[in-house]
Amino acid sequence: MSLKTSWIEFLYKSAKGTKKIRTILTPMGAIIFGLFTLFFIFVAIKIDHLLNLPKIRILLSNLLISIPLIFLGISLTGWSVFHFLKVKGTPVPLNPPPKLVNSGPYSYTRNPMLTGIFLLMFGIGFWIGSFSLILVFTPLFIIINTLELKAIEEPELERRLGREYIEYKKTTPMFIPGWNNLFIRKK
Repeated sequence: MSLKTSWIEFLYKSAKGTKKIRTILTPMGAIIFGLFTLFFIFVAIKIDHLLNLPKIRILLSNLLISIPLIFLGISLTGWSVFHFLKVKGTPVPLNPPPKLVNSGPYSYTRNPMLTGIFLLMFGIGFWIGSFSLILVFTPLFIIINTLELKAIEEPELERRLGREYIEYKKTTPMFIPGWNNLFIRKK
């Protein structure tokens, strides 16, 4: 059994496991993802310092860009978490909602929570003027998360939620609302 298959199986068994196991695993998963996100931010700051990269300064202050991005990122992430909690699930793949969530922000995109995190990271990058966080590490973070979603989480969701998720995936873009419509030909 490959590592990918083993990880998908682990997520599936965790999602279908007892409430006690899911409750134990949830904080661990949240901490790991939080540390993974912070790692990208701190490495970007360190790279900026080591390479003596200039601070990005747009207009008189980066606040005009960073505050709306940070606010939108936090709001979208919070709204997404609320819809997961509403159906007795968490954002952690080890303790997901027991059914497909396609309300609220999930009616526009399959991963609004991650979209919020991406916006938050870009906002932090502008706030601190980090060249590498804006242009290298946030895009790299997005690529890694997209690859993980495609390789691990989506196959697990298809297995656990079946046809309902497959249909949802066909009609709802991964991150950007309306993105699917750009590639669907009108007859």
